Amino acid sequence: MNDPGPLPLDVVSIMSQVVYGHVGNSIAVPRLCRAGLHVAAVPTVVLSNTPHYPTMHGGALPLDWFQGYLDDLTARDALRRLRAVVVGFLGNAAQAQALGRWLERIRPDHPDLMLIVDPVIGDHDHGIYVDPSLVDAYRDHLVGQARGLTPNGFELAQLTGMPVDGIDDAIRAARRLLAGDTEWVVVTSAAPATWTPDDMKILVVTRTDTATIVHPRLALTPKGTGDLFTASLAAHLLEGAAIEAAARQAADDVLAALRETQRAGCAELLLPPHP
Repeated sequence: MNDPGPLPLDVVSIMSQVVYGHVGNSIAVPRLCRAGLHVAAVPTVVLSNTPHYPTMHGGALPLDWFQGYLDDLTARDALRRLRAVVVGFLGNAAQAQALGRWLERIRPDHPDLMLIVDPVIGDHDHGIYVDPSLVDAYRDHLVGQARGLTPNGFELAQLTGMPVDGIDDAIRAARRLLAGDTEWVVVTSAAPATWTPDDMKILVVTRTDTATIVHPRLALTPKGTGDLFTASLAAHLLEGAAIEAAARQAADDVLAALRETQRAGCAELLLPPHP
């Protein structure tokens, strides 16, 4: 009998992890698995819960652990059919640098790898809520390697230093990031000066095209919607959708989760029942 082979991974998802709640890999991995994908979850931080609760325990993974998790995926020969790497919240700038080096090492064996980076920095309501050195770290080590980026409007401003309140402003700022391997930028919570009380906008920006997606604005704000959006976007792209269609489908997925969360009266984001 032949020896069994390694687990054939489709996606490596590199994000935060919480014991309680649904943010980072705690929401992204279930969504990716629903698409029939084999996923390796690499934690950047492990926390008891998100920081807005009265208590929280945990923190960033030691750098040698984080590097070891990535290197051991290669050592286990688990990346033979790797199709995508999804990156979200990082614990510190050193992790960004280590991740950038690992991606450069595996790239020759995976020239078609789809790297999607959600540069988690902060938002309009709370400002920067990570180590400020991560702004430069995302930009220096990951942005140019990514096939696509999913910043929110605030993060787009931090990465580019440009105004982003209007549609045209946000498009110009997004195009500033279309360098190196980056083909598209999907901006969530985009152009807030143009919102109505009942809707919000997502911008899809490539070198030649733009699209504006208007979606309802629901009266609840659980954590993890950006992580779910990025995971859903990746899943739809891996199913063959073009970027605008994938962004529309991902927005619908997040709205379905928000409506399920609202229906259940839950403070934490819930995926709707699997069809």
